[in-house]
Amino acid sequence: MGILISNESTTDRNIRFLQKGALVLLILFIIIGFVISCVFAANLSPVDGKDDNVYQFTIKEGEPKVTVIHNLKEQDLIKNEFFSKLYLKVNDEFTFYAGTYNLKKSMSTLEIFNSIGNTKDALSDDKTITFLEGKRFTDYAKVISDTFDDISYEDVINKGKDKEYLKTLINKYWFINEDILNDKLYYPLEGYLFADTYAFNKNAKLEDIFGKMLDEMDATLSAYKEDIENSSLGSHGLLTLASVVELEAVSAEDRTQVASVFYNRLSAGWSLGSDVTTYYDVKKDIVPGTLTYNDLNGCNGYNTRNANCVKGLPIGPIATPSKSSIEAVIKPAKTNNMYFVADKNNKLYFAETQSGHDQNIRDLINKGLWLE
Repeated sequence: MGILISNESTTDRNIRFLQKGALVLLILFIIIGFVISCVFAANLSPVDGKDDNVYQFTIKEGEPKVTVIHNLKEQDLIKNEFFSKLYLKVNDEFTFYAGTYNLKKSMSTLEIFNSIGNTKDALSDDKTITFLEGKRFTDYAKVISDTFDDISYEDVINKGKDKEYLKTLINKYWFINEDILNDKLYYPLEGYLFADTYAFNKNAKLEDIFGKMLDEMDATLSAYKEDIENSSLGSHGLLTLASVVELEAVSAEDRTQVASVFYNRLSAGWSLGSDVTTYYDVKKDIVPGTLTYNDLNGCNGYNTRNANCVKGLPIGPIATPSKSSIEAVIKPAKTNNMYFVADKNNKLYFAETQSGHDQNIRDLINKGLWLE
C-alpha cells in the first residue's frame, strides 16, 4: 500500500490558519459593531415617536454640553443621558448655542442635537421673566400680564382657577393632587410655580408659561420624591409649610430651625400661630403693624393665628417657596423649640418654653431691637 503525501507545506497551513483566524475576528468585530450600533440606535431614538407636541427648551449662555444633555433628560426629551454624552465624546462636531428651541419627543437625539446646534432654530424675540421667591400668585399674574401683550391679569387669574385645566395638571404631575380643587383656596396654583428666570417665546400661551414653571418644580421636588411620599403632610402640605417658612425666615439655617418649631407645634396639636398666614388671609402685604385685632381673629382656612379656626396647616400655600425652604421642611433641624421671634434685623431667637420666649422679647425691647 502506498503512502499519501500532502503537497501542503507547513507555511501554507499556517497561512490558512491565520486566514481563518482573521475571518473569525472580522466576523466577531462585525457582530460587536452591529450590537454597539443597535444599542446606540435604541438609546438615541425618540422618547415617544407619536408625541408631536412642542416643548420649549432653553440653553443658557455658557452652559456646558454635559449640562445641556442633563437638562434634556430632565425634561424627558432624550432617552439616555449616558449614551448621549458618549456619542458627543466620539462625535465632537456639535456646538450647542444659547437660546430657546421648540423640540418634540418624536425627535431623535441626533435631530435634537442638530436643532440646538443651529442658531436659526432658536426662537426669536424671547421674553425673559424673573419670578421672585416669596411672592404670591397675584404678583406673578401681574408680571406675566405686564410682559405679554396678549395675556391680561384676569386671564392669568382665571386660568389658574380653571378646574378642567387643573385636572390636566393633576394627571400630568405626580406632586399635584386633588387638594388644589378645594373651592376655599384663593388661588389653586399658589406655591406650585417654581421661582426662577425663564425665557419664553413672545407668542407663548399661559399653558406654556405655567408648564415650564411646573416642570422646574417637578425637577426640584423629584430629588426628594421618596421623602415627600413618606411624609404625613404629602406634597401639598409640604409646599404649604414651606411657603410659611419662606416668609418667616431669611437664611437657610433659620429656615430649618423655623421648620422644626412648626413641626413641634403640629405634633403637640397647636396652631402654627404665624402672622404671615394672617396677612395672606386678609390679602394684605406683609407690613409690620398693619394687622388689626379683627384680622388676627378672623376665621377661614388660612389664618393660623386664630387657634379656634385653623389648628394645623393652612389649607394651601401662601406664597412661592424657595428651594431652600422646601429643603428645610423636608430636612428640618431637630430641636425642642416651640417659639421664635424676629428682631428689627430679621434675626430670629428661639425658645422651648413660653417663659423663654417672653424673656427673648424683653431682651429685644431692652436692646432697642424689638420690631414694633
